Amino acid sequence: MTTCTAATCSRELHDTEHANRQTLCTPCVDTIKVWLRELPVQIIVLEGSRERETTGASSGGRTVHRTAPLPGRADTLNLLGPAAWTDGIRDPYGDARHDQHGPLSIAGVLIPWVRLITEERRWNPPAVLTPQALAEWLVAPRPMAWASRQVWAGDMRDELQQMMRTVRNVTRLRPGRRPISQPCPRCDSLSLVETDHQLYVDCTHPDCEAMFTRAELAFAARIHPAALEAGAA
Repeated sequence: MTTCTAATCSRELHDTEHANRQTLCTPCVDTIKVWLRELPVQIIVLEGSRERETTGASSGGRTVHRTAPLPGRADTLNLLGPAAWTDGIRDPYGDARHDQHGPLSIAGVLIPWVRLITEERRWNPPAVLTPQALAEWLVAPRPMAWASRQVWAGDMRDELQQMMRTVRNVTRLRPGRRPISQPCPRCDSLSLVETDHQLYVDCTHPDCEAMFTRAELAFAARIHPAALEAGAA
């Protein structure tokens, strides 16, 4: 069996994924979609935290600073920074995107993947290169389906995961996670966890780590009592 190409995933590809010529498993594809749809909300929070908090007294509707205003937060400004459509400056190690200090901007992460797809497929890129427009373009069904079948799909998934980890560490805005009282259909442990916006419910038991859709869990909940009754008969 072939495993998902993402370095952070060890799932084996199912027959349906092989038939679709995917190199990235469907749960990883769905996770990318969640990240890209979450980005606009995260960017709103980042925009609101551009400036460092300053201390001062209010006088007649104006804030009087006891000290000079502090410079903008470097981590936030880095993430919201612009990025060029072209490769930019290459370093001696051949990485075309590491021409700044600190983490790449959101646009700097998304543009190379959007550009790669548009050049390979000869599709039109988004009209503007804002992070929101780039994310919306990339998450559309046609680009996402094509990307999931490429040899580099795992690299894209891992890079977007690192970007979202960096963004969430700055905004402190993370999807909520809640335990589910239903036993895991695979290992029977009470280790199921539901995460906001995620298509799959995860089993967090270290010996299982299975994933289920809500429809699959609903089906398992219906057949479990039937199996118990059949065993008692």
